[in-house]
Amino acid sequence: MDKTAVSIQPLTQLTLDDLKRIATGYTSNNEYVVAHLDTPTAVSFEMELITLPEPFIKKYTHKEDDFALYQESLKKKFSFGAYLYGKLAGLLICEPHHWNQSLWVYEFHVAESHRNHGIGRQLMDALVEKGEDESFRTIVCETQNTNVPAISVYRKLGFMVAGIDISYYSNYDYPDGEIAVFMKRELL
Repeated sequence: MDKTAVSIQPLTQLTLDDLKRIATGYTSNNEYVVAHLDTPTAVSFEMELITLPEPFIKKYTHKEDDFALYQESLKKKFSFGAYLYGKLAGLLICEPHHWNQSLWVYEFHVAESHRNHGIGRQLMDALVEKGEDESFRTIVCETQNTNVPAISVYRKLGFMVAGIDISYYSNYDYPDGEIAVFMKRELL
């Protein structure tokens, strides 16, 4: 793939078909097992990387309500698309939270056929530049303990694990379900 053919532009419009084509899901041979301790004198969270006996496969579904939220987020001008020969090949949908000067990434994906070519880095670099230009202090991403590929990518992009929520998706996430992992990258 010719990297000069990739153009990073503000994402101003998105179709549900494009979202479904680009944000398909992931497969992981590993997961982070989360341990949580909560006593009157100590609270701790721990994540340990293990190899799974069978790959974990997650296929994304996209709801109309979420898509409507994304359409509103695009109007706030912190979302970017990666275009390859004029066709959307990657996206980063982000919403600014001015009250604490943070940027919350809702979706960050590169089409499967275009991964490992630096497109994700270019998308994140565009958000970092805009965030710093507008004096935001941090970028926040949420993923799951089962999405080890995403955690690895975020780490390569300068993020660190900053929090774990054992009941973000349901009251039954911990200990054996998908557990929310929040990652942050400081700006400025």
